[in-house]
Amino acid sequence: MRFDVLSLFPDMIREACNYSIIKRALNDLIIEINPVNPRDYTLDKHRKVDDTPYGGGAGMLLACQPYIDALKSIPKLKNSKTIIMTPQGECFNQSMAKEFSKFEQLIIICGHYEGFDERIIQLSEAQEISIGDFVMTGGELPALCIIDSVIRLLQGVLGDDESFENDSHYDGLLEHPHYTKPREYEGLCVPEILLNGNHEKIREWRRLQQFIVTKNKRPDLFEKFLGTELSDFDKKILKIFNEI
Repeated sequence: MRFDVLSLFPDMIREACNYSIIKRALNDLIIEINPVNPRDYTLDKHRKVDDTPYGGGAGMLLACQPYIDALKSIPKLKNSKTIIMTPQGECFNQSMAKEFSKFEQLIIICGHYEGFDERIIQLSEAQEISIGDFVMTGGELPALCIIDSVIRLLQGVLGDDESFENDSHYDGLLEHPHYTKPREYEGLCVPEILLNGNHEKIREWRRLQQFIVTKNKRPDLFEKFLGTELSDFDKKILKIFNEI
């Protein structure tokens, strides 16, 4: 999968590629990440990419020409999607990560300063995406969040599909608790069921814990999950849950 990132600070993108799962995926040639700097496409002799807003107001707006020309410079693959990071966008979630992971190419436009000239959004035909109801200085860190969450869903990146299939939000529920050695620490013990070697009972316990954790921490997600078509296994766990 190829990621093209329009950013005024391409080194932020490059630096993140030197660590952890992203670096491994790059080394294994599973992904390609290509930062594109709109400053390289501006017609302004001082390499300006922003200007004052019509109608007045604080801050500077990113101008159309350098961003659209930078976007046009990117070779588009057949199965490609373009998104733009804005606080007004649809809030990113795991379902979007799954959807984006099916594309061959994801083009991400990162903003900065006060925001974009609206025509950048219109001409790029990009889907507006936010990572939450808060404002950041630029779109680079949100873009990296999306890249990271999408990459780990690609085949061969984690090495074991179960690594992400048990993640929080993967199927609408939060993750179950995890434990490692020692068996007891400061009076807190590992649940006995995890020590008995009965894998079917462990599977049931973990799924039940997902129900409990999601209900307690994110009741909105739990109600949404109950509205989906449950498997026979989940119906069995729900019965146990309702009897607690």
